[in-house]
Formats: sequence, structure tokens, C-alpha cells
Amino acid sequence: MTESDGTPDQGSAAPEPKYADRVYRSVPGVISGVLLLAVAGWLIIDAMLTGTGRTPWIALAAAPVFAFPVIAYTLRPVVYANDRRLLVRNPLRTVNAPWASVEGLRAGYSVELFAGGKKYQVWAVPVSLRQRKRANRAVNKAATLAASGGFGENARASAQSARPRIGLRQGDSDPTRAWSDQVVDTLQEIAERNAARPDAAGRVEVRWCWWIIAPTLLGLIVFVTLIAAT
Repeated sequence: MTESDGTPDQGSAAPEPKYADRVYRSVPGVISGVLLLAVAGWLIIDAMLTGTGRTPWIALAAAPVFAFPVIAYTLRPVVYANDRRLLVRNPLRTVNAPWASVEGLRAGYSVELFAGGKKYQVWAVPVSLRQRKRANRAVNKAATLAASGGFGENARASAQSARPRIGLRQGDSDPTRAWSDQVVDTLQEIAERNAARPDAAGRVEVRWCWWIIAPTLLGLIVFVTLIAAT
């Protein structure tokens, strides 16, 4: 293509690529939440259709008291990470932490975020002690085989794969590291890489999830009132 004056068309500048957020959440937690909601929904609907007296109304009042906490603690928790910020969605509140405000992450008995001088739990990434024990056994087994020279090249390859890997991409799996530890290492690496970005500055913002808190409290008040009146 050429311009009207015969010079080559330079074209428009290519837009800067935008990458999707990394998303971390507990799949077993989501599955258990869906199953709990299905069972509770069946029981509540059955009580509303076949119950007598105040039973249908009590069942109706119990629905938000049970459903919203289950949604909050199983389906809602998730972590989003991009080049600008870390968004932690916990059961009752959401923490938006620009990378410049993130002081670190730690995976002990639970995953903790240190940002803006405060500590926040990361519900979406549960710590599994069983996974840690299994990963430690894999590391120790590979190291023992390598030290004893067993299986030759296979032992050395196992020992090499047993070294902890940092910065795993989403979807990667390292059998020598628990999933929670892999996620923390990846997020820590992203924080260190992007903390100096101009668009990663700012203060930590915390928002409460009132669409879960308010219906739960209202349903609880109605439920207790109906129970007390029987």
C-alpha cells in the first residue's frame, strides 16, 4: 500500500499486547460448594412444597442463611494477578493491592498477603499439608537415589526434576512442590518484577461484600423470629 504521494504506507502503530489475568482458585472448593448448594436446594424446596404450618416459611428463611455463606466460602474466593495489581477476593471482602504496595506473600498453614502494612488471608489458595508431605517424599526419594547412584541417568534426572522450580506458568505442575507453594512463588516473582512499574503504584483498597453479608443477616433475623414464634 502507498500513500497518495507515492510513499509507502507506514500503517497504524500496533497496539500494546494485553495479557489476561492469571486466575487461581480451589477447584475442590468450587465442586464442594456446588454439591452443597444442590443438596440444600433440594431439601429446602421439598420442605416448602410438603411442609405444613410455618415449616415452608422457616425453610424459605433458612435458604439465604445457608446459601450465601456457602457461596462466600466455596465459590467466591479467587485470586487475579496481572502486571499492575493483585486482586484477592475473599469470602466477605475484596483486597485490591497494586504491586508496589505488596510487601510479600507467605504460605504457612495458610497463604497470607502482606500489603500496605497489613496482613490478609488468601482463601482461594488453601494450603494442603498432605501435598507438602507427598512433595517432600518425592524430593527425598530422588535425592537418595542420586546420592547412591541408583538407576544411573534416571536417578540424576529425578534429582534434577526434584529441585524446586520458581515462576511456574499457569497450568504448569511441579510434583516436588505443593500447589499453594507454587502459587505463592509465582505471585512473589510477579510482585518483584512489576513493583517498579508506574501503573503498579497506589494504596491497598478493601471492599466488603455487602450483597452476601446483608441477605445473610436479614435471613438469620427472620429465621430466628420464626423459630421463636413457634
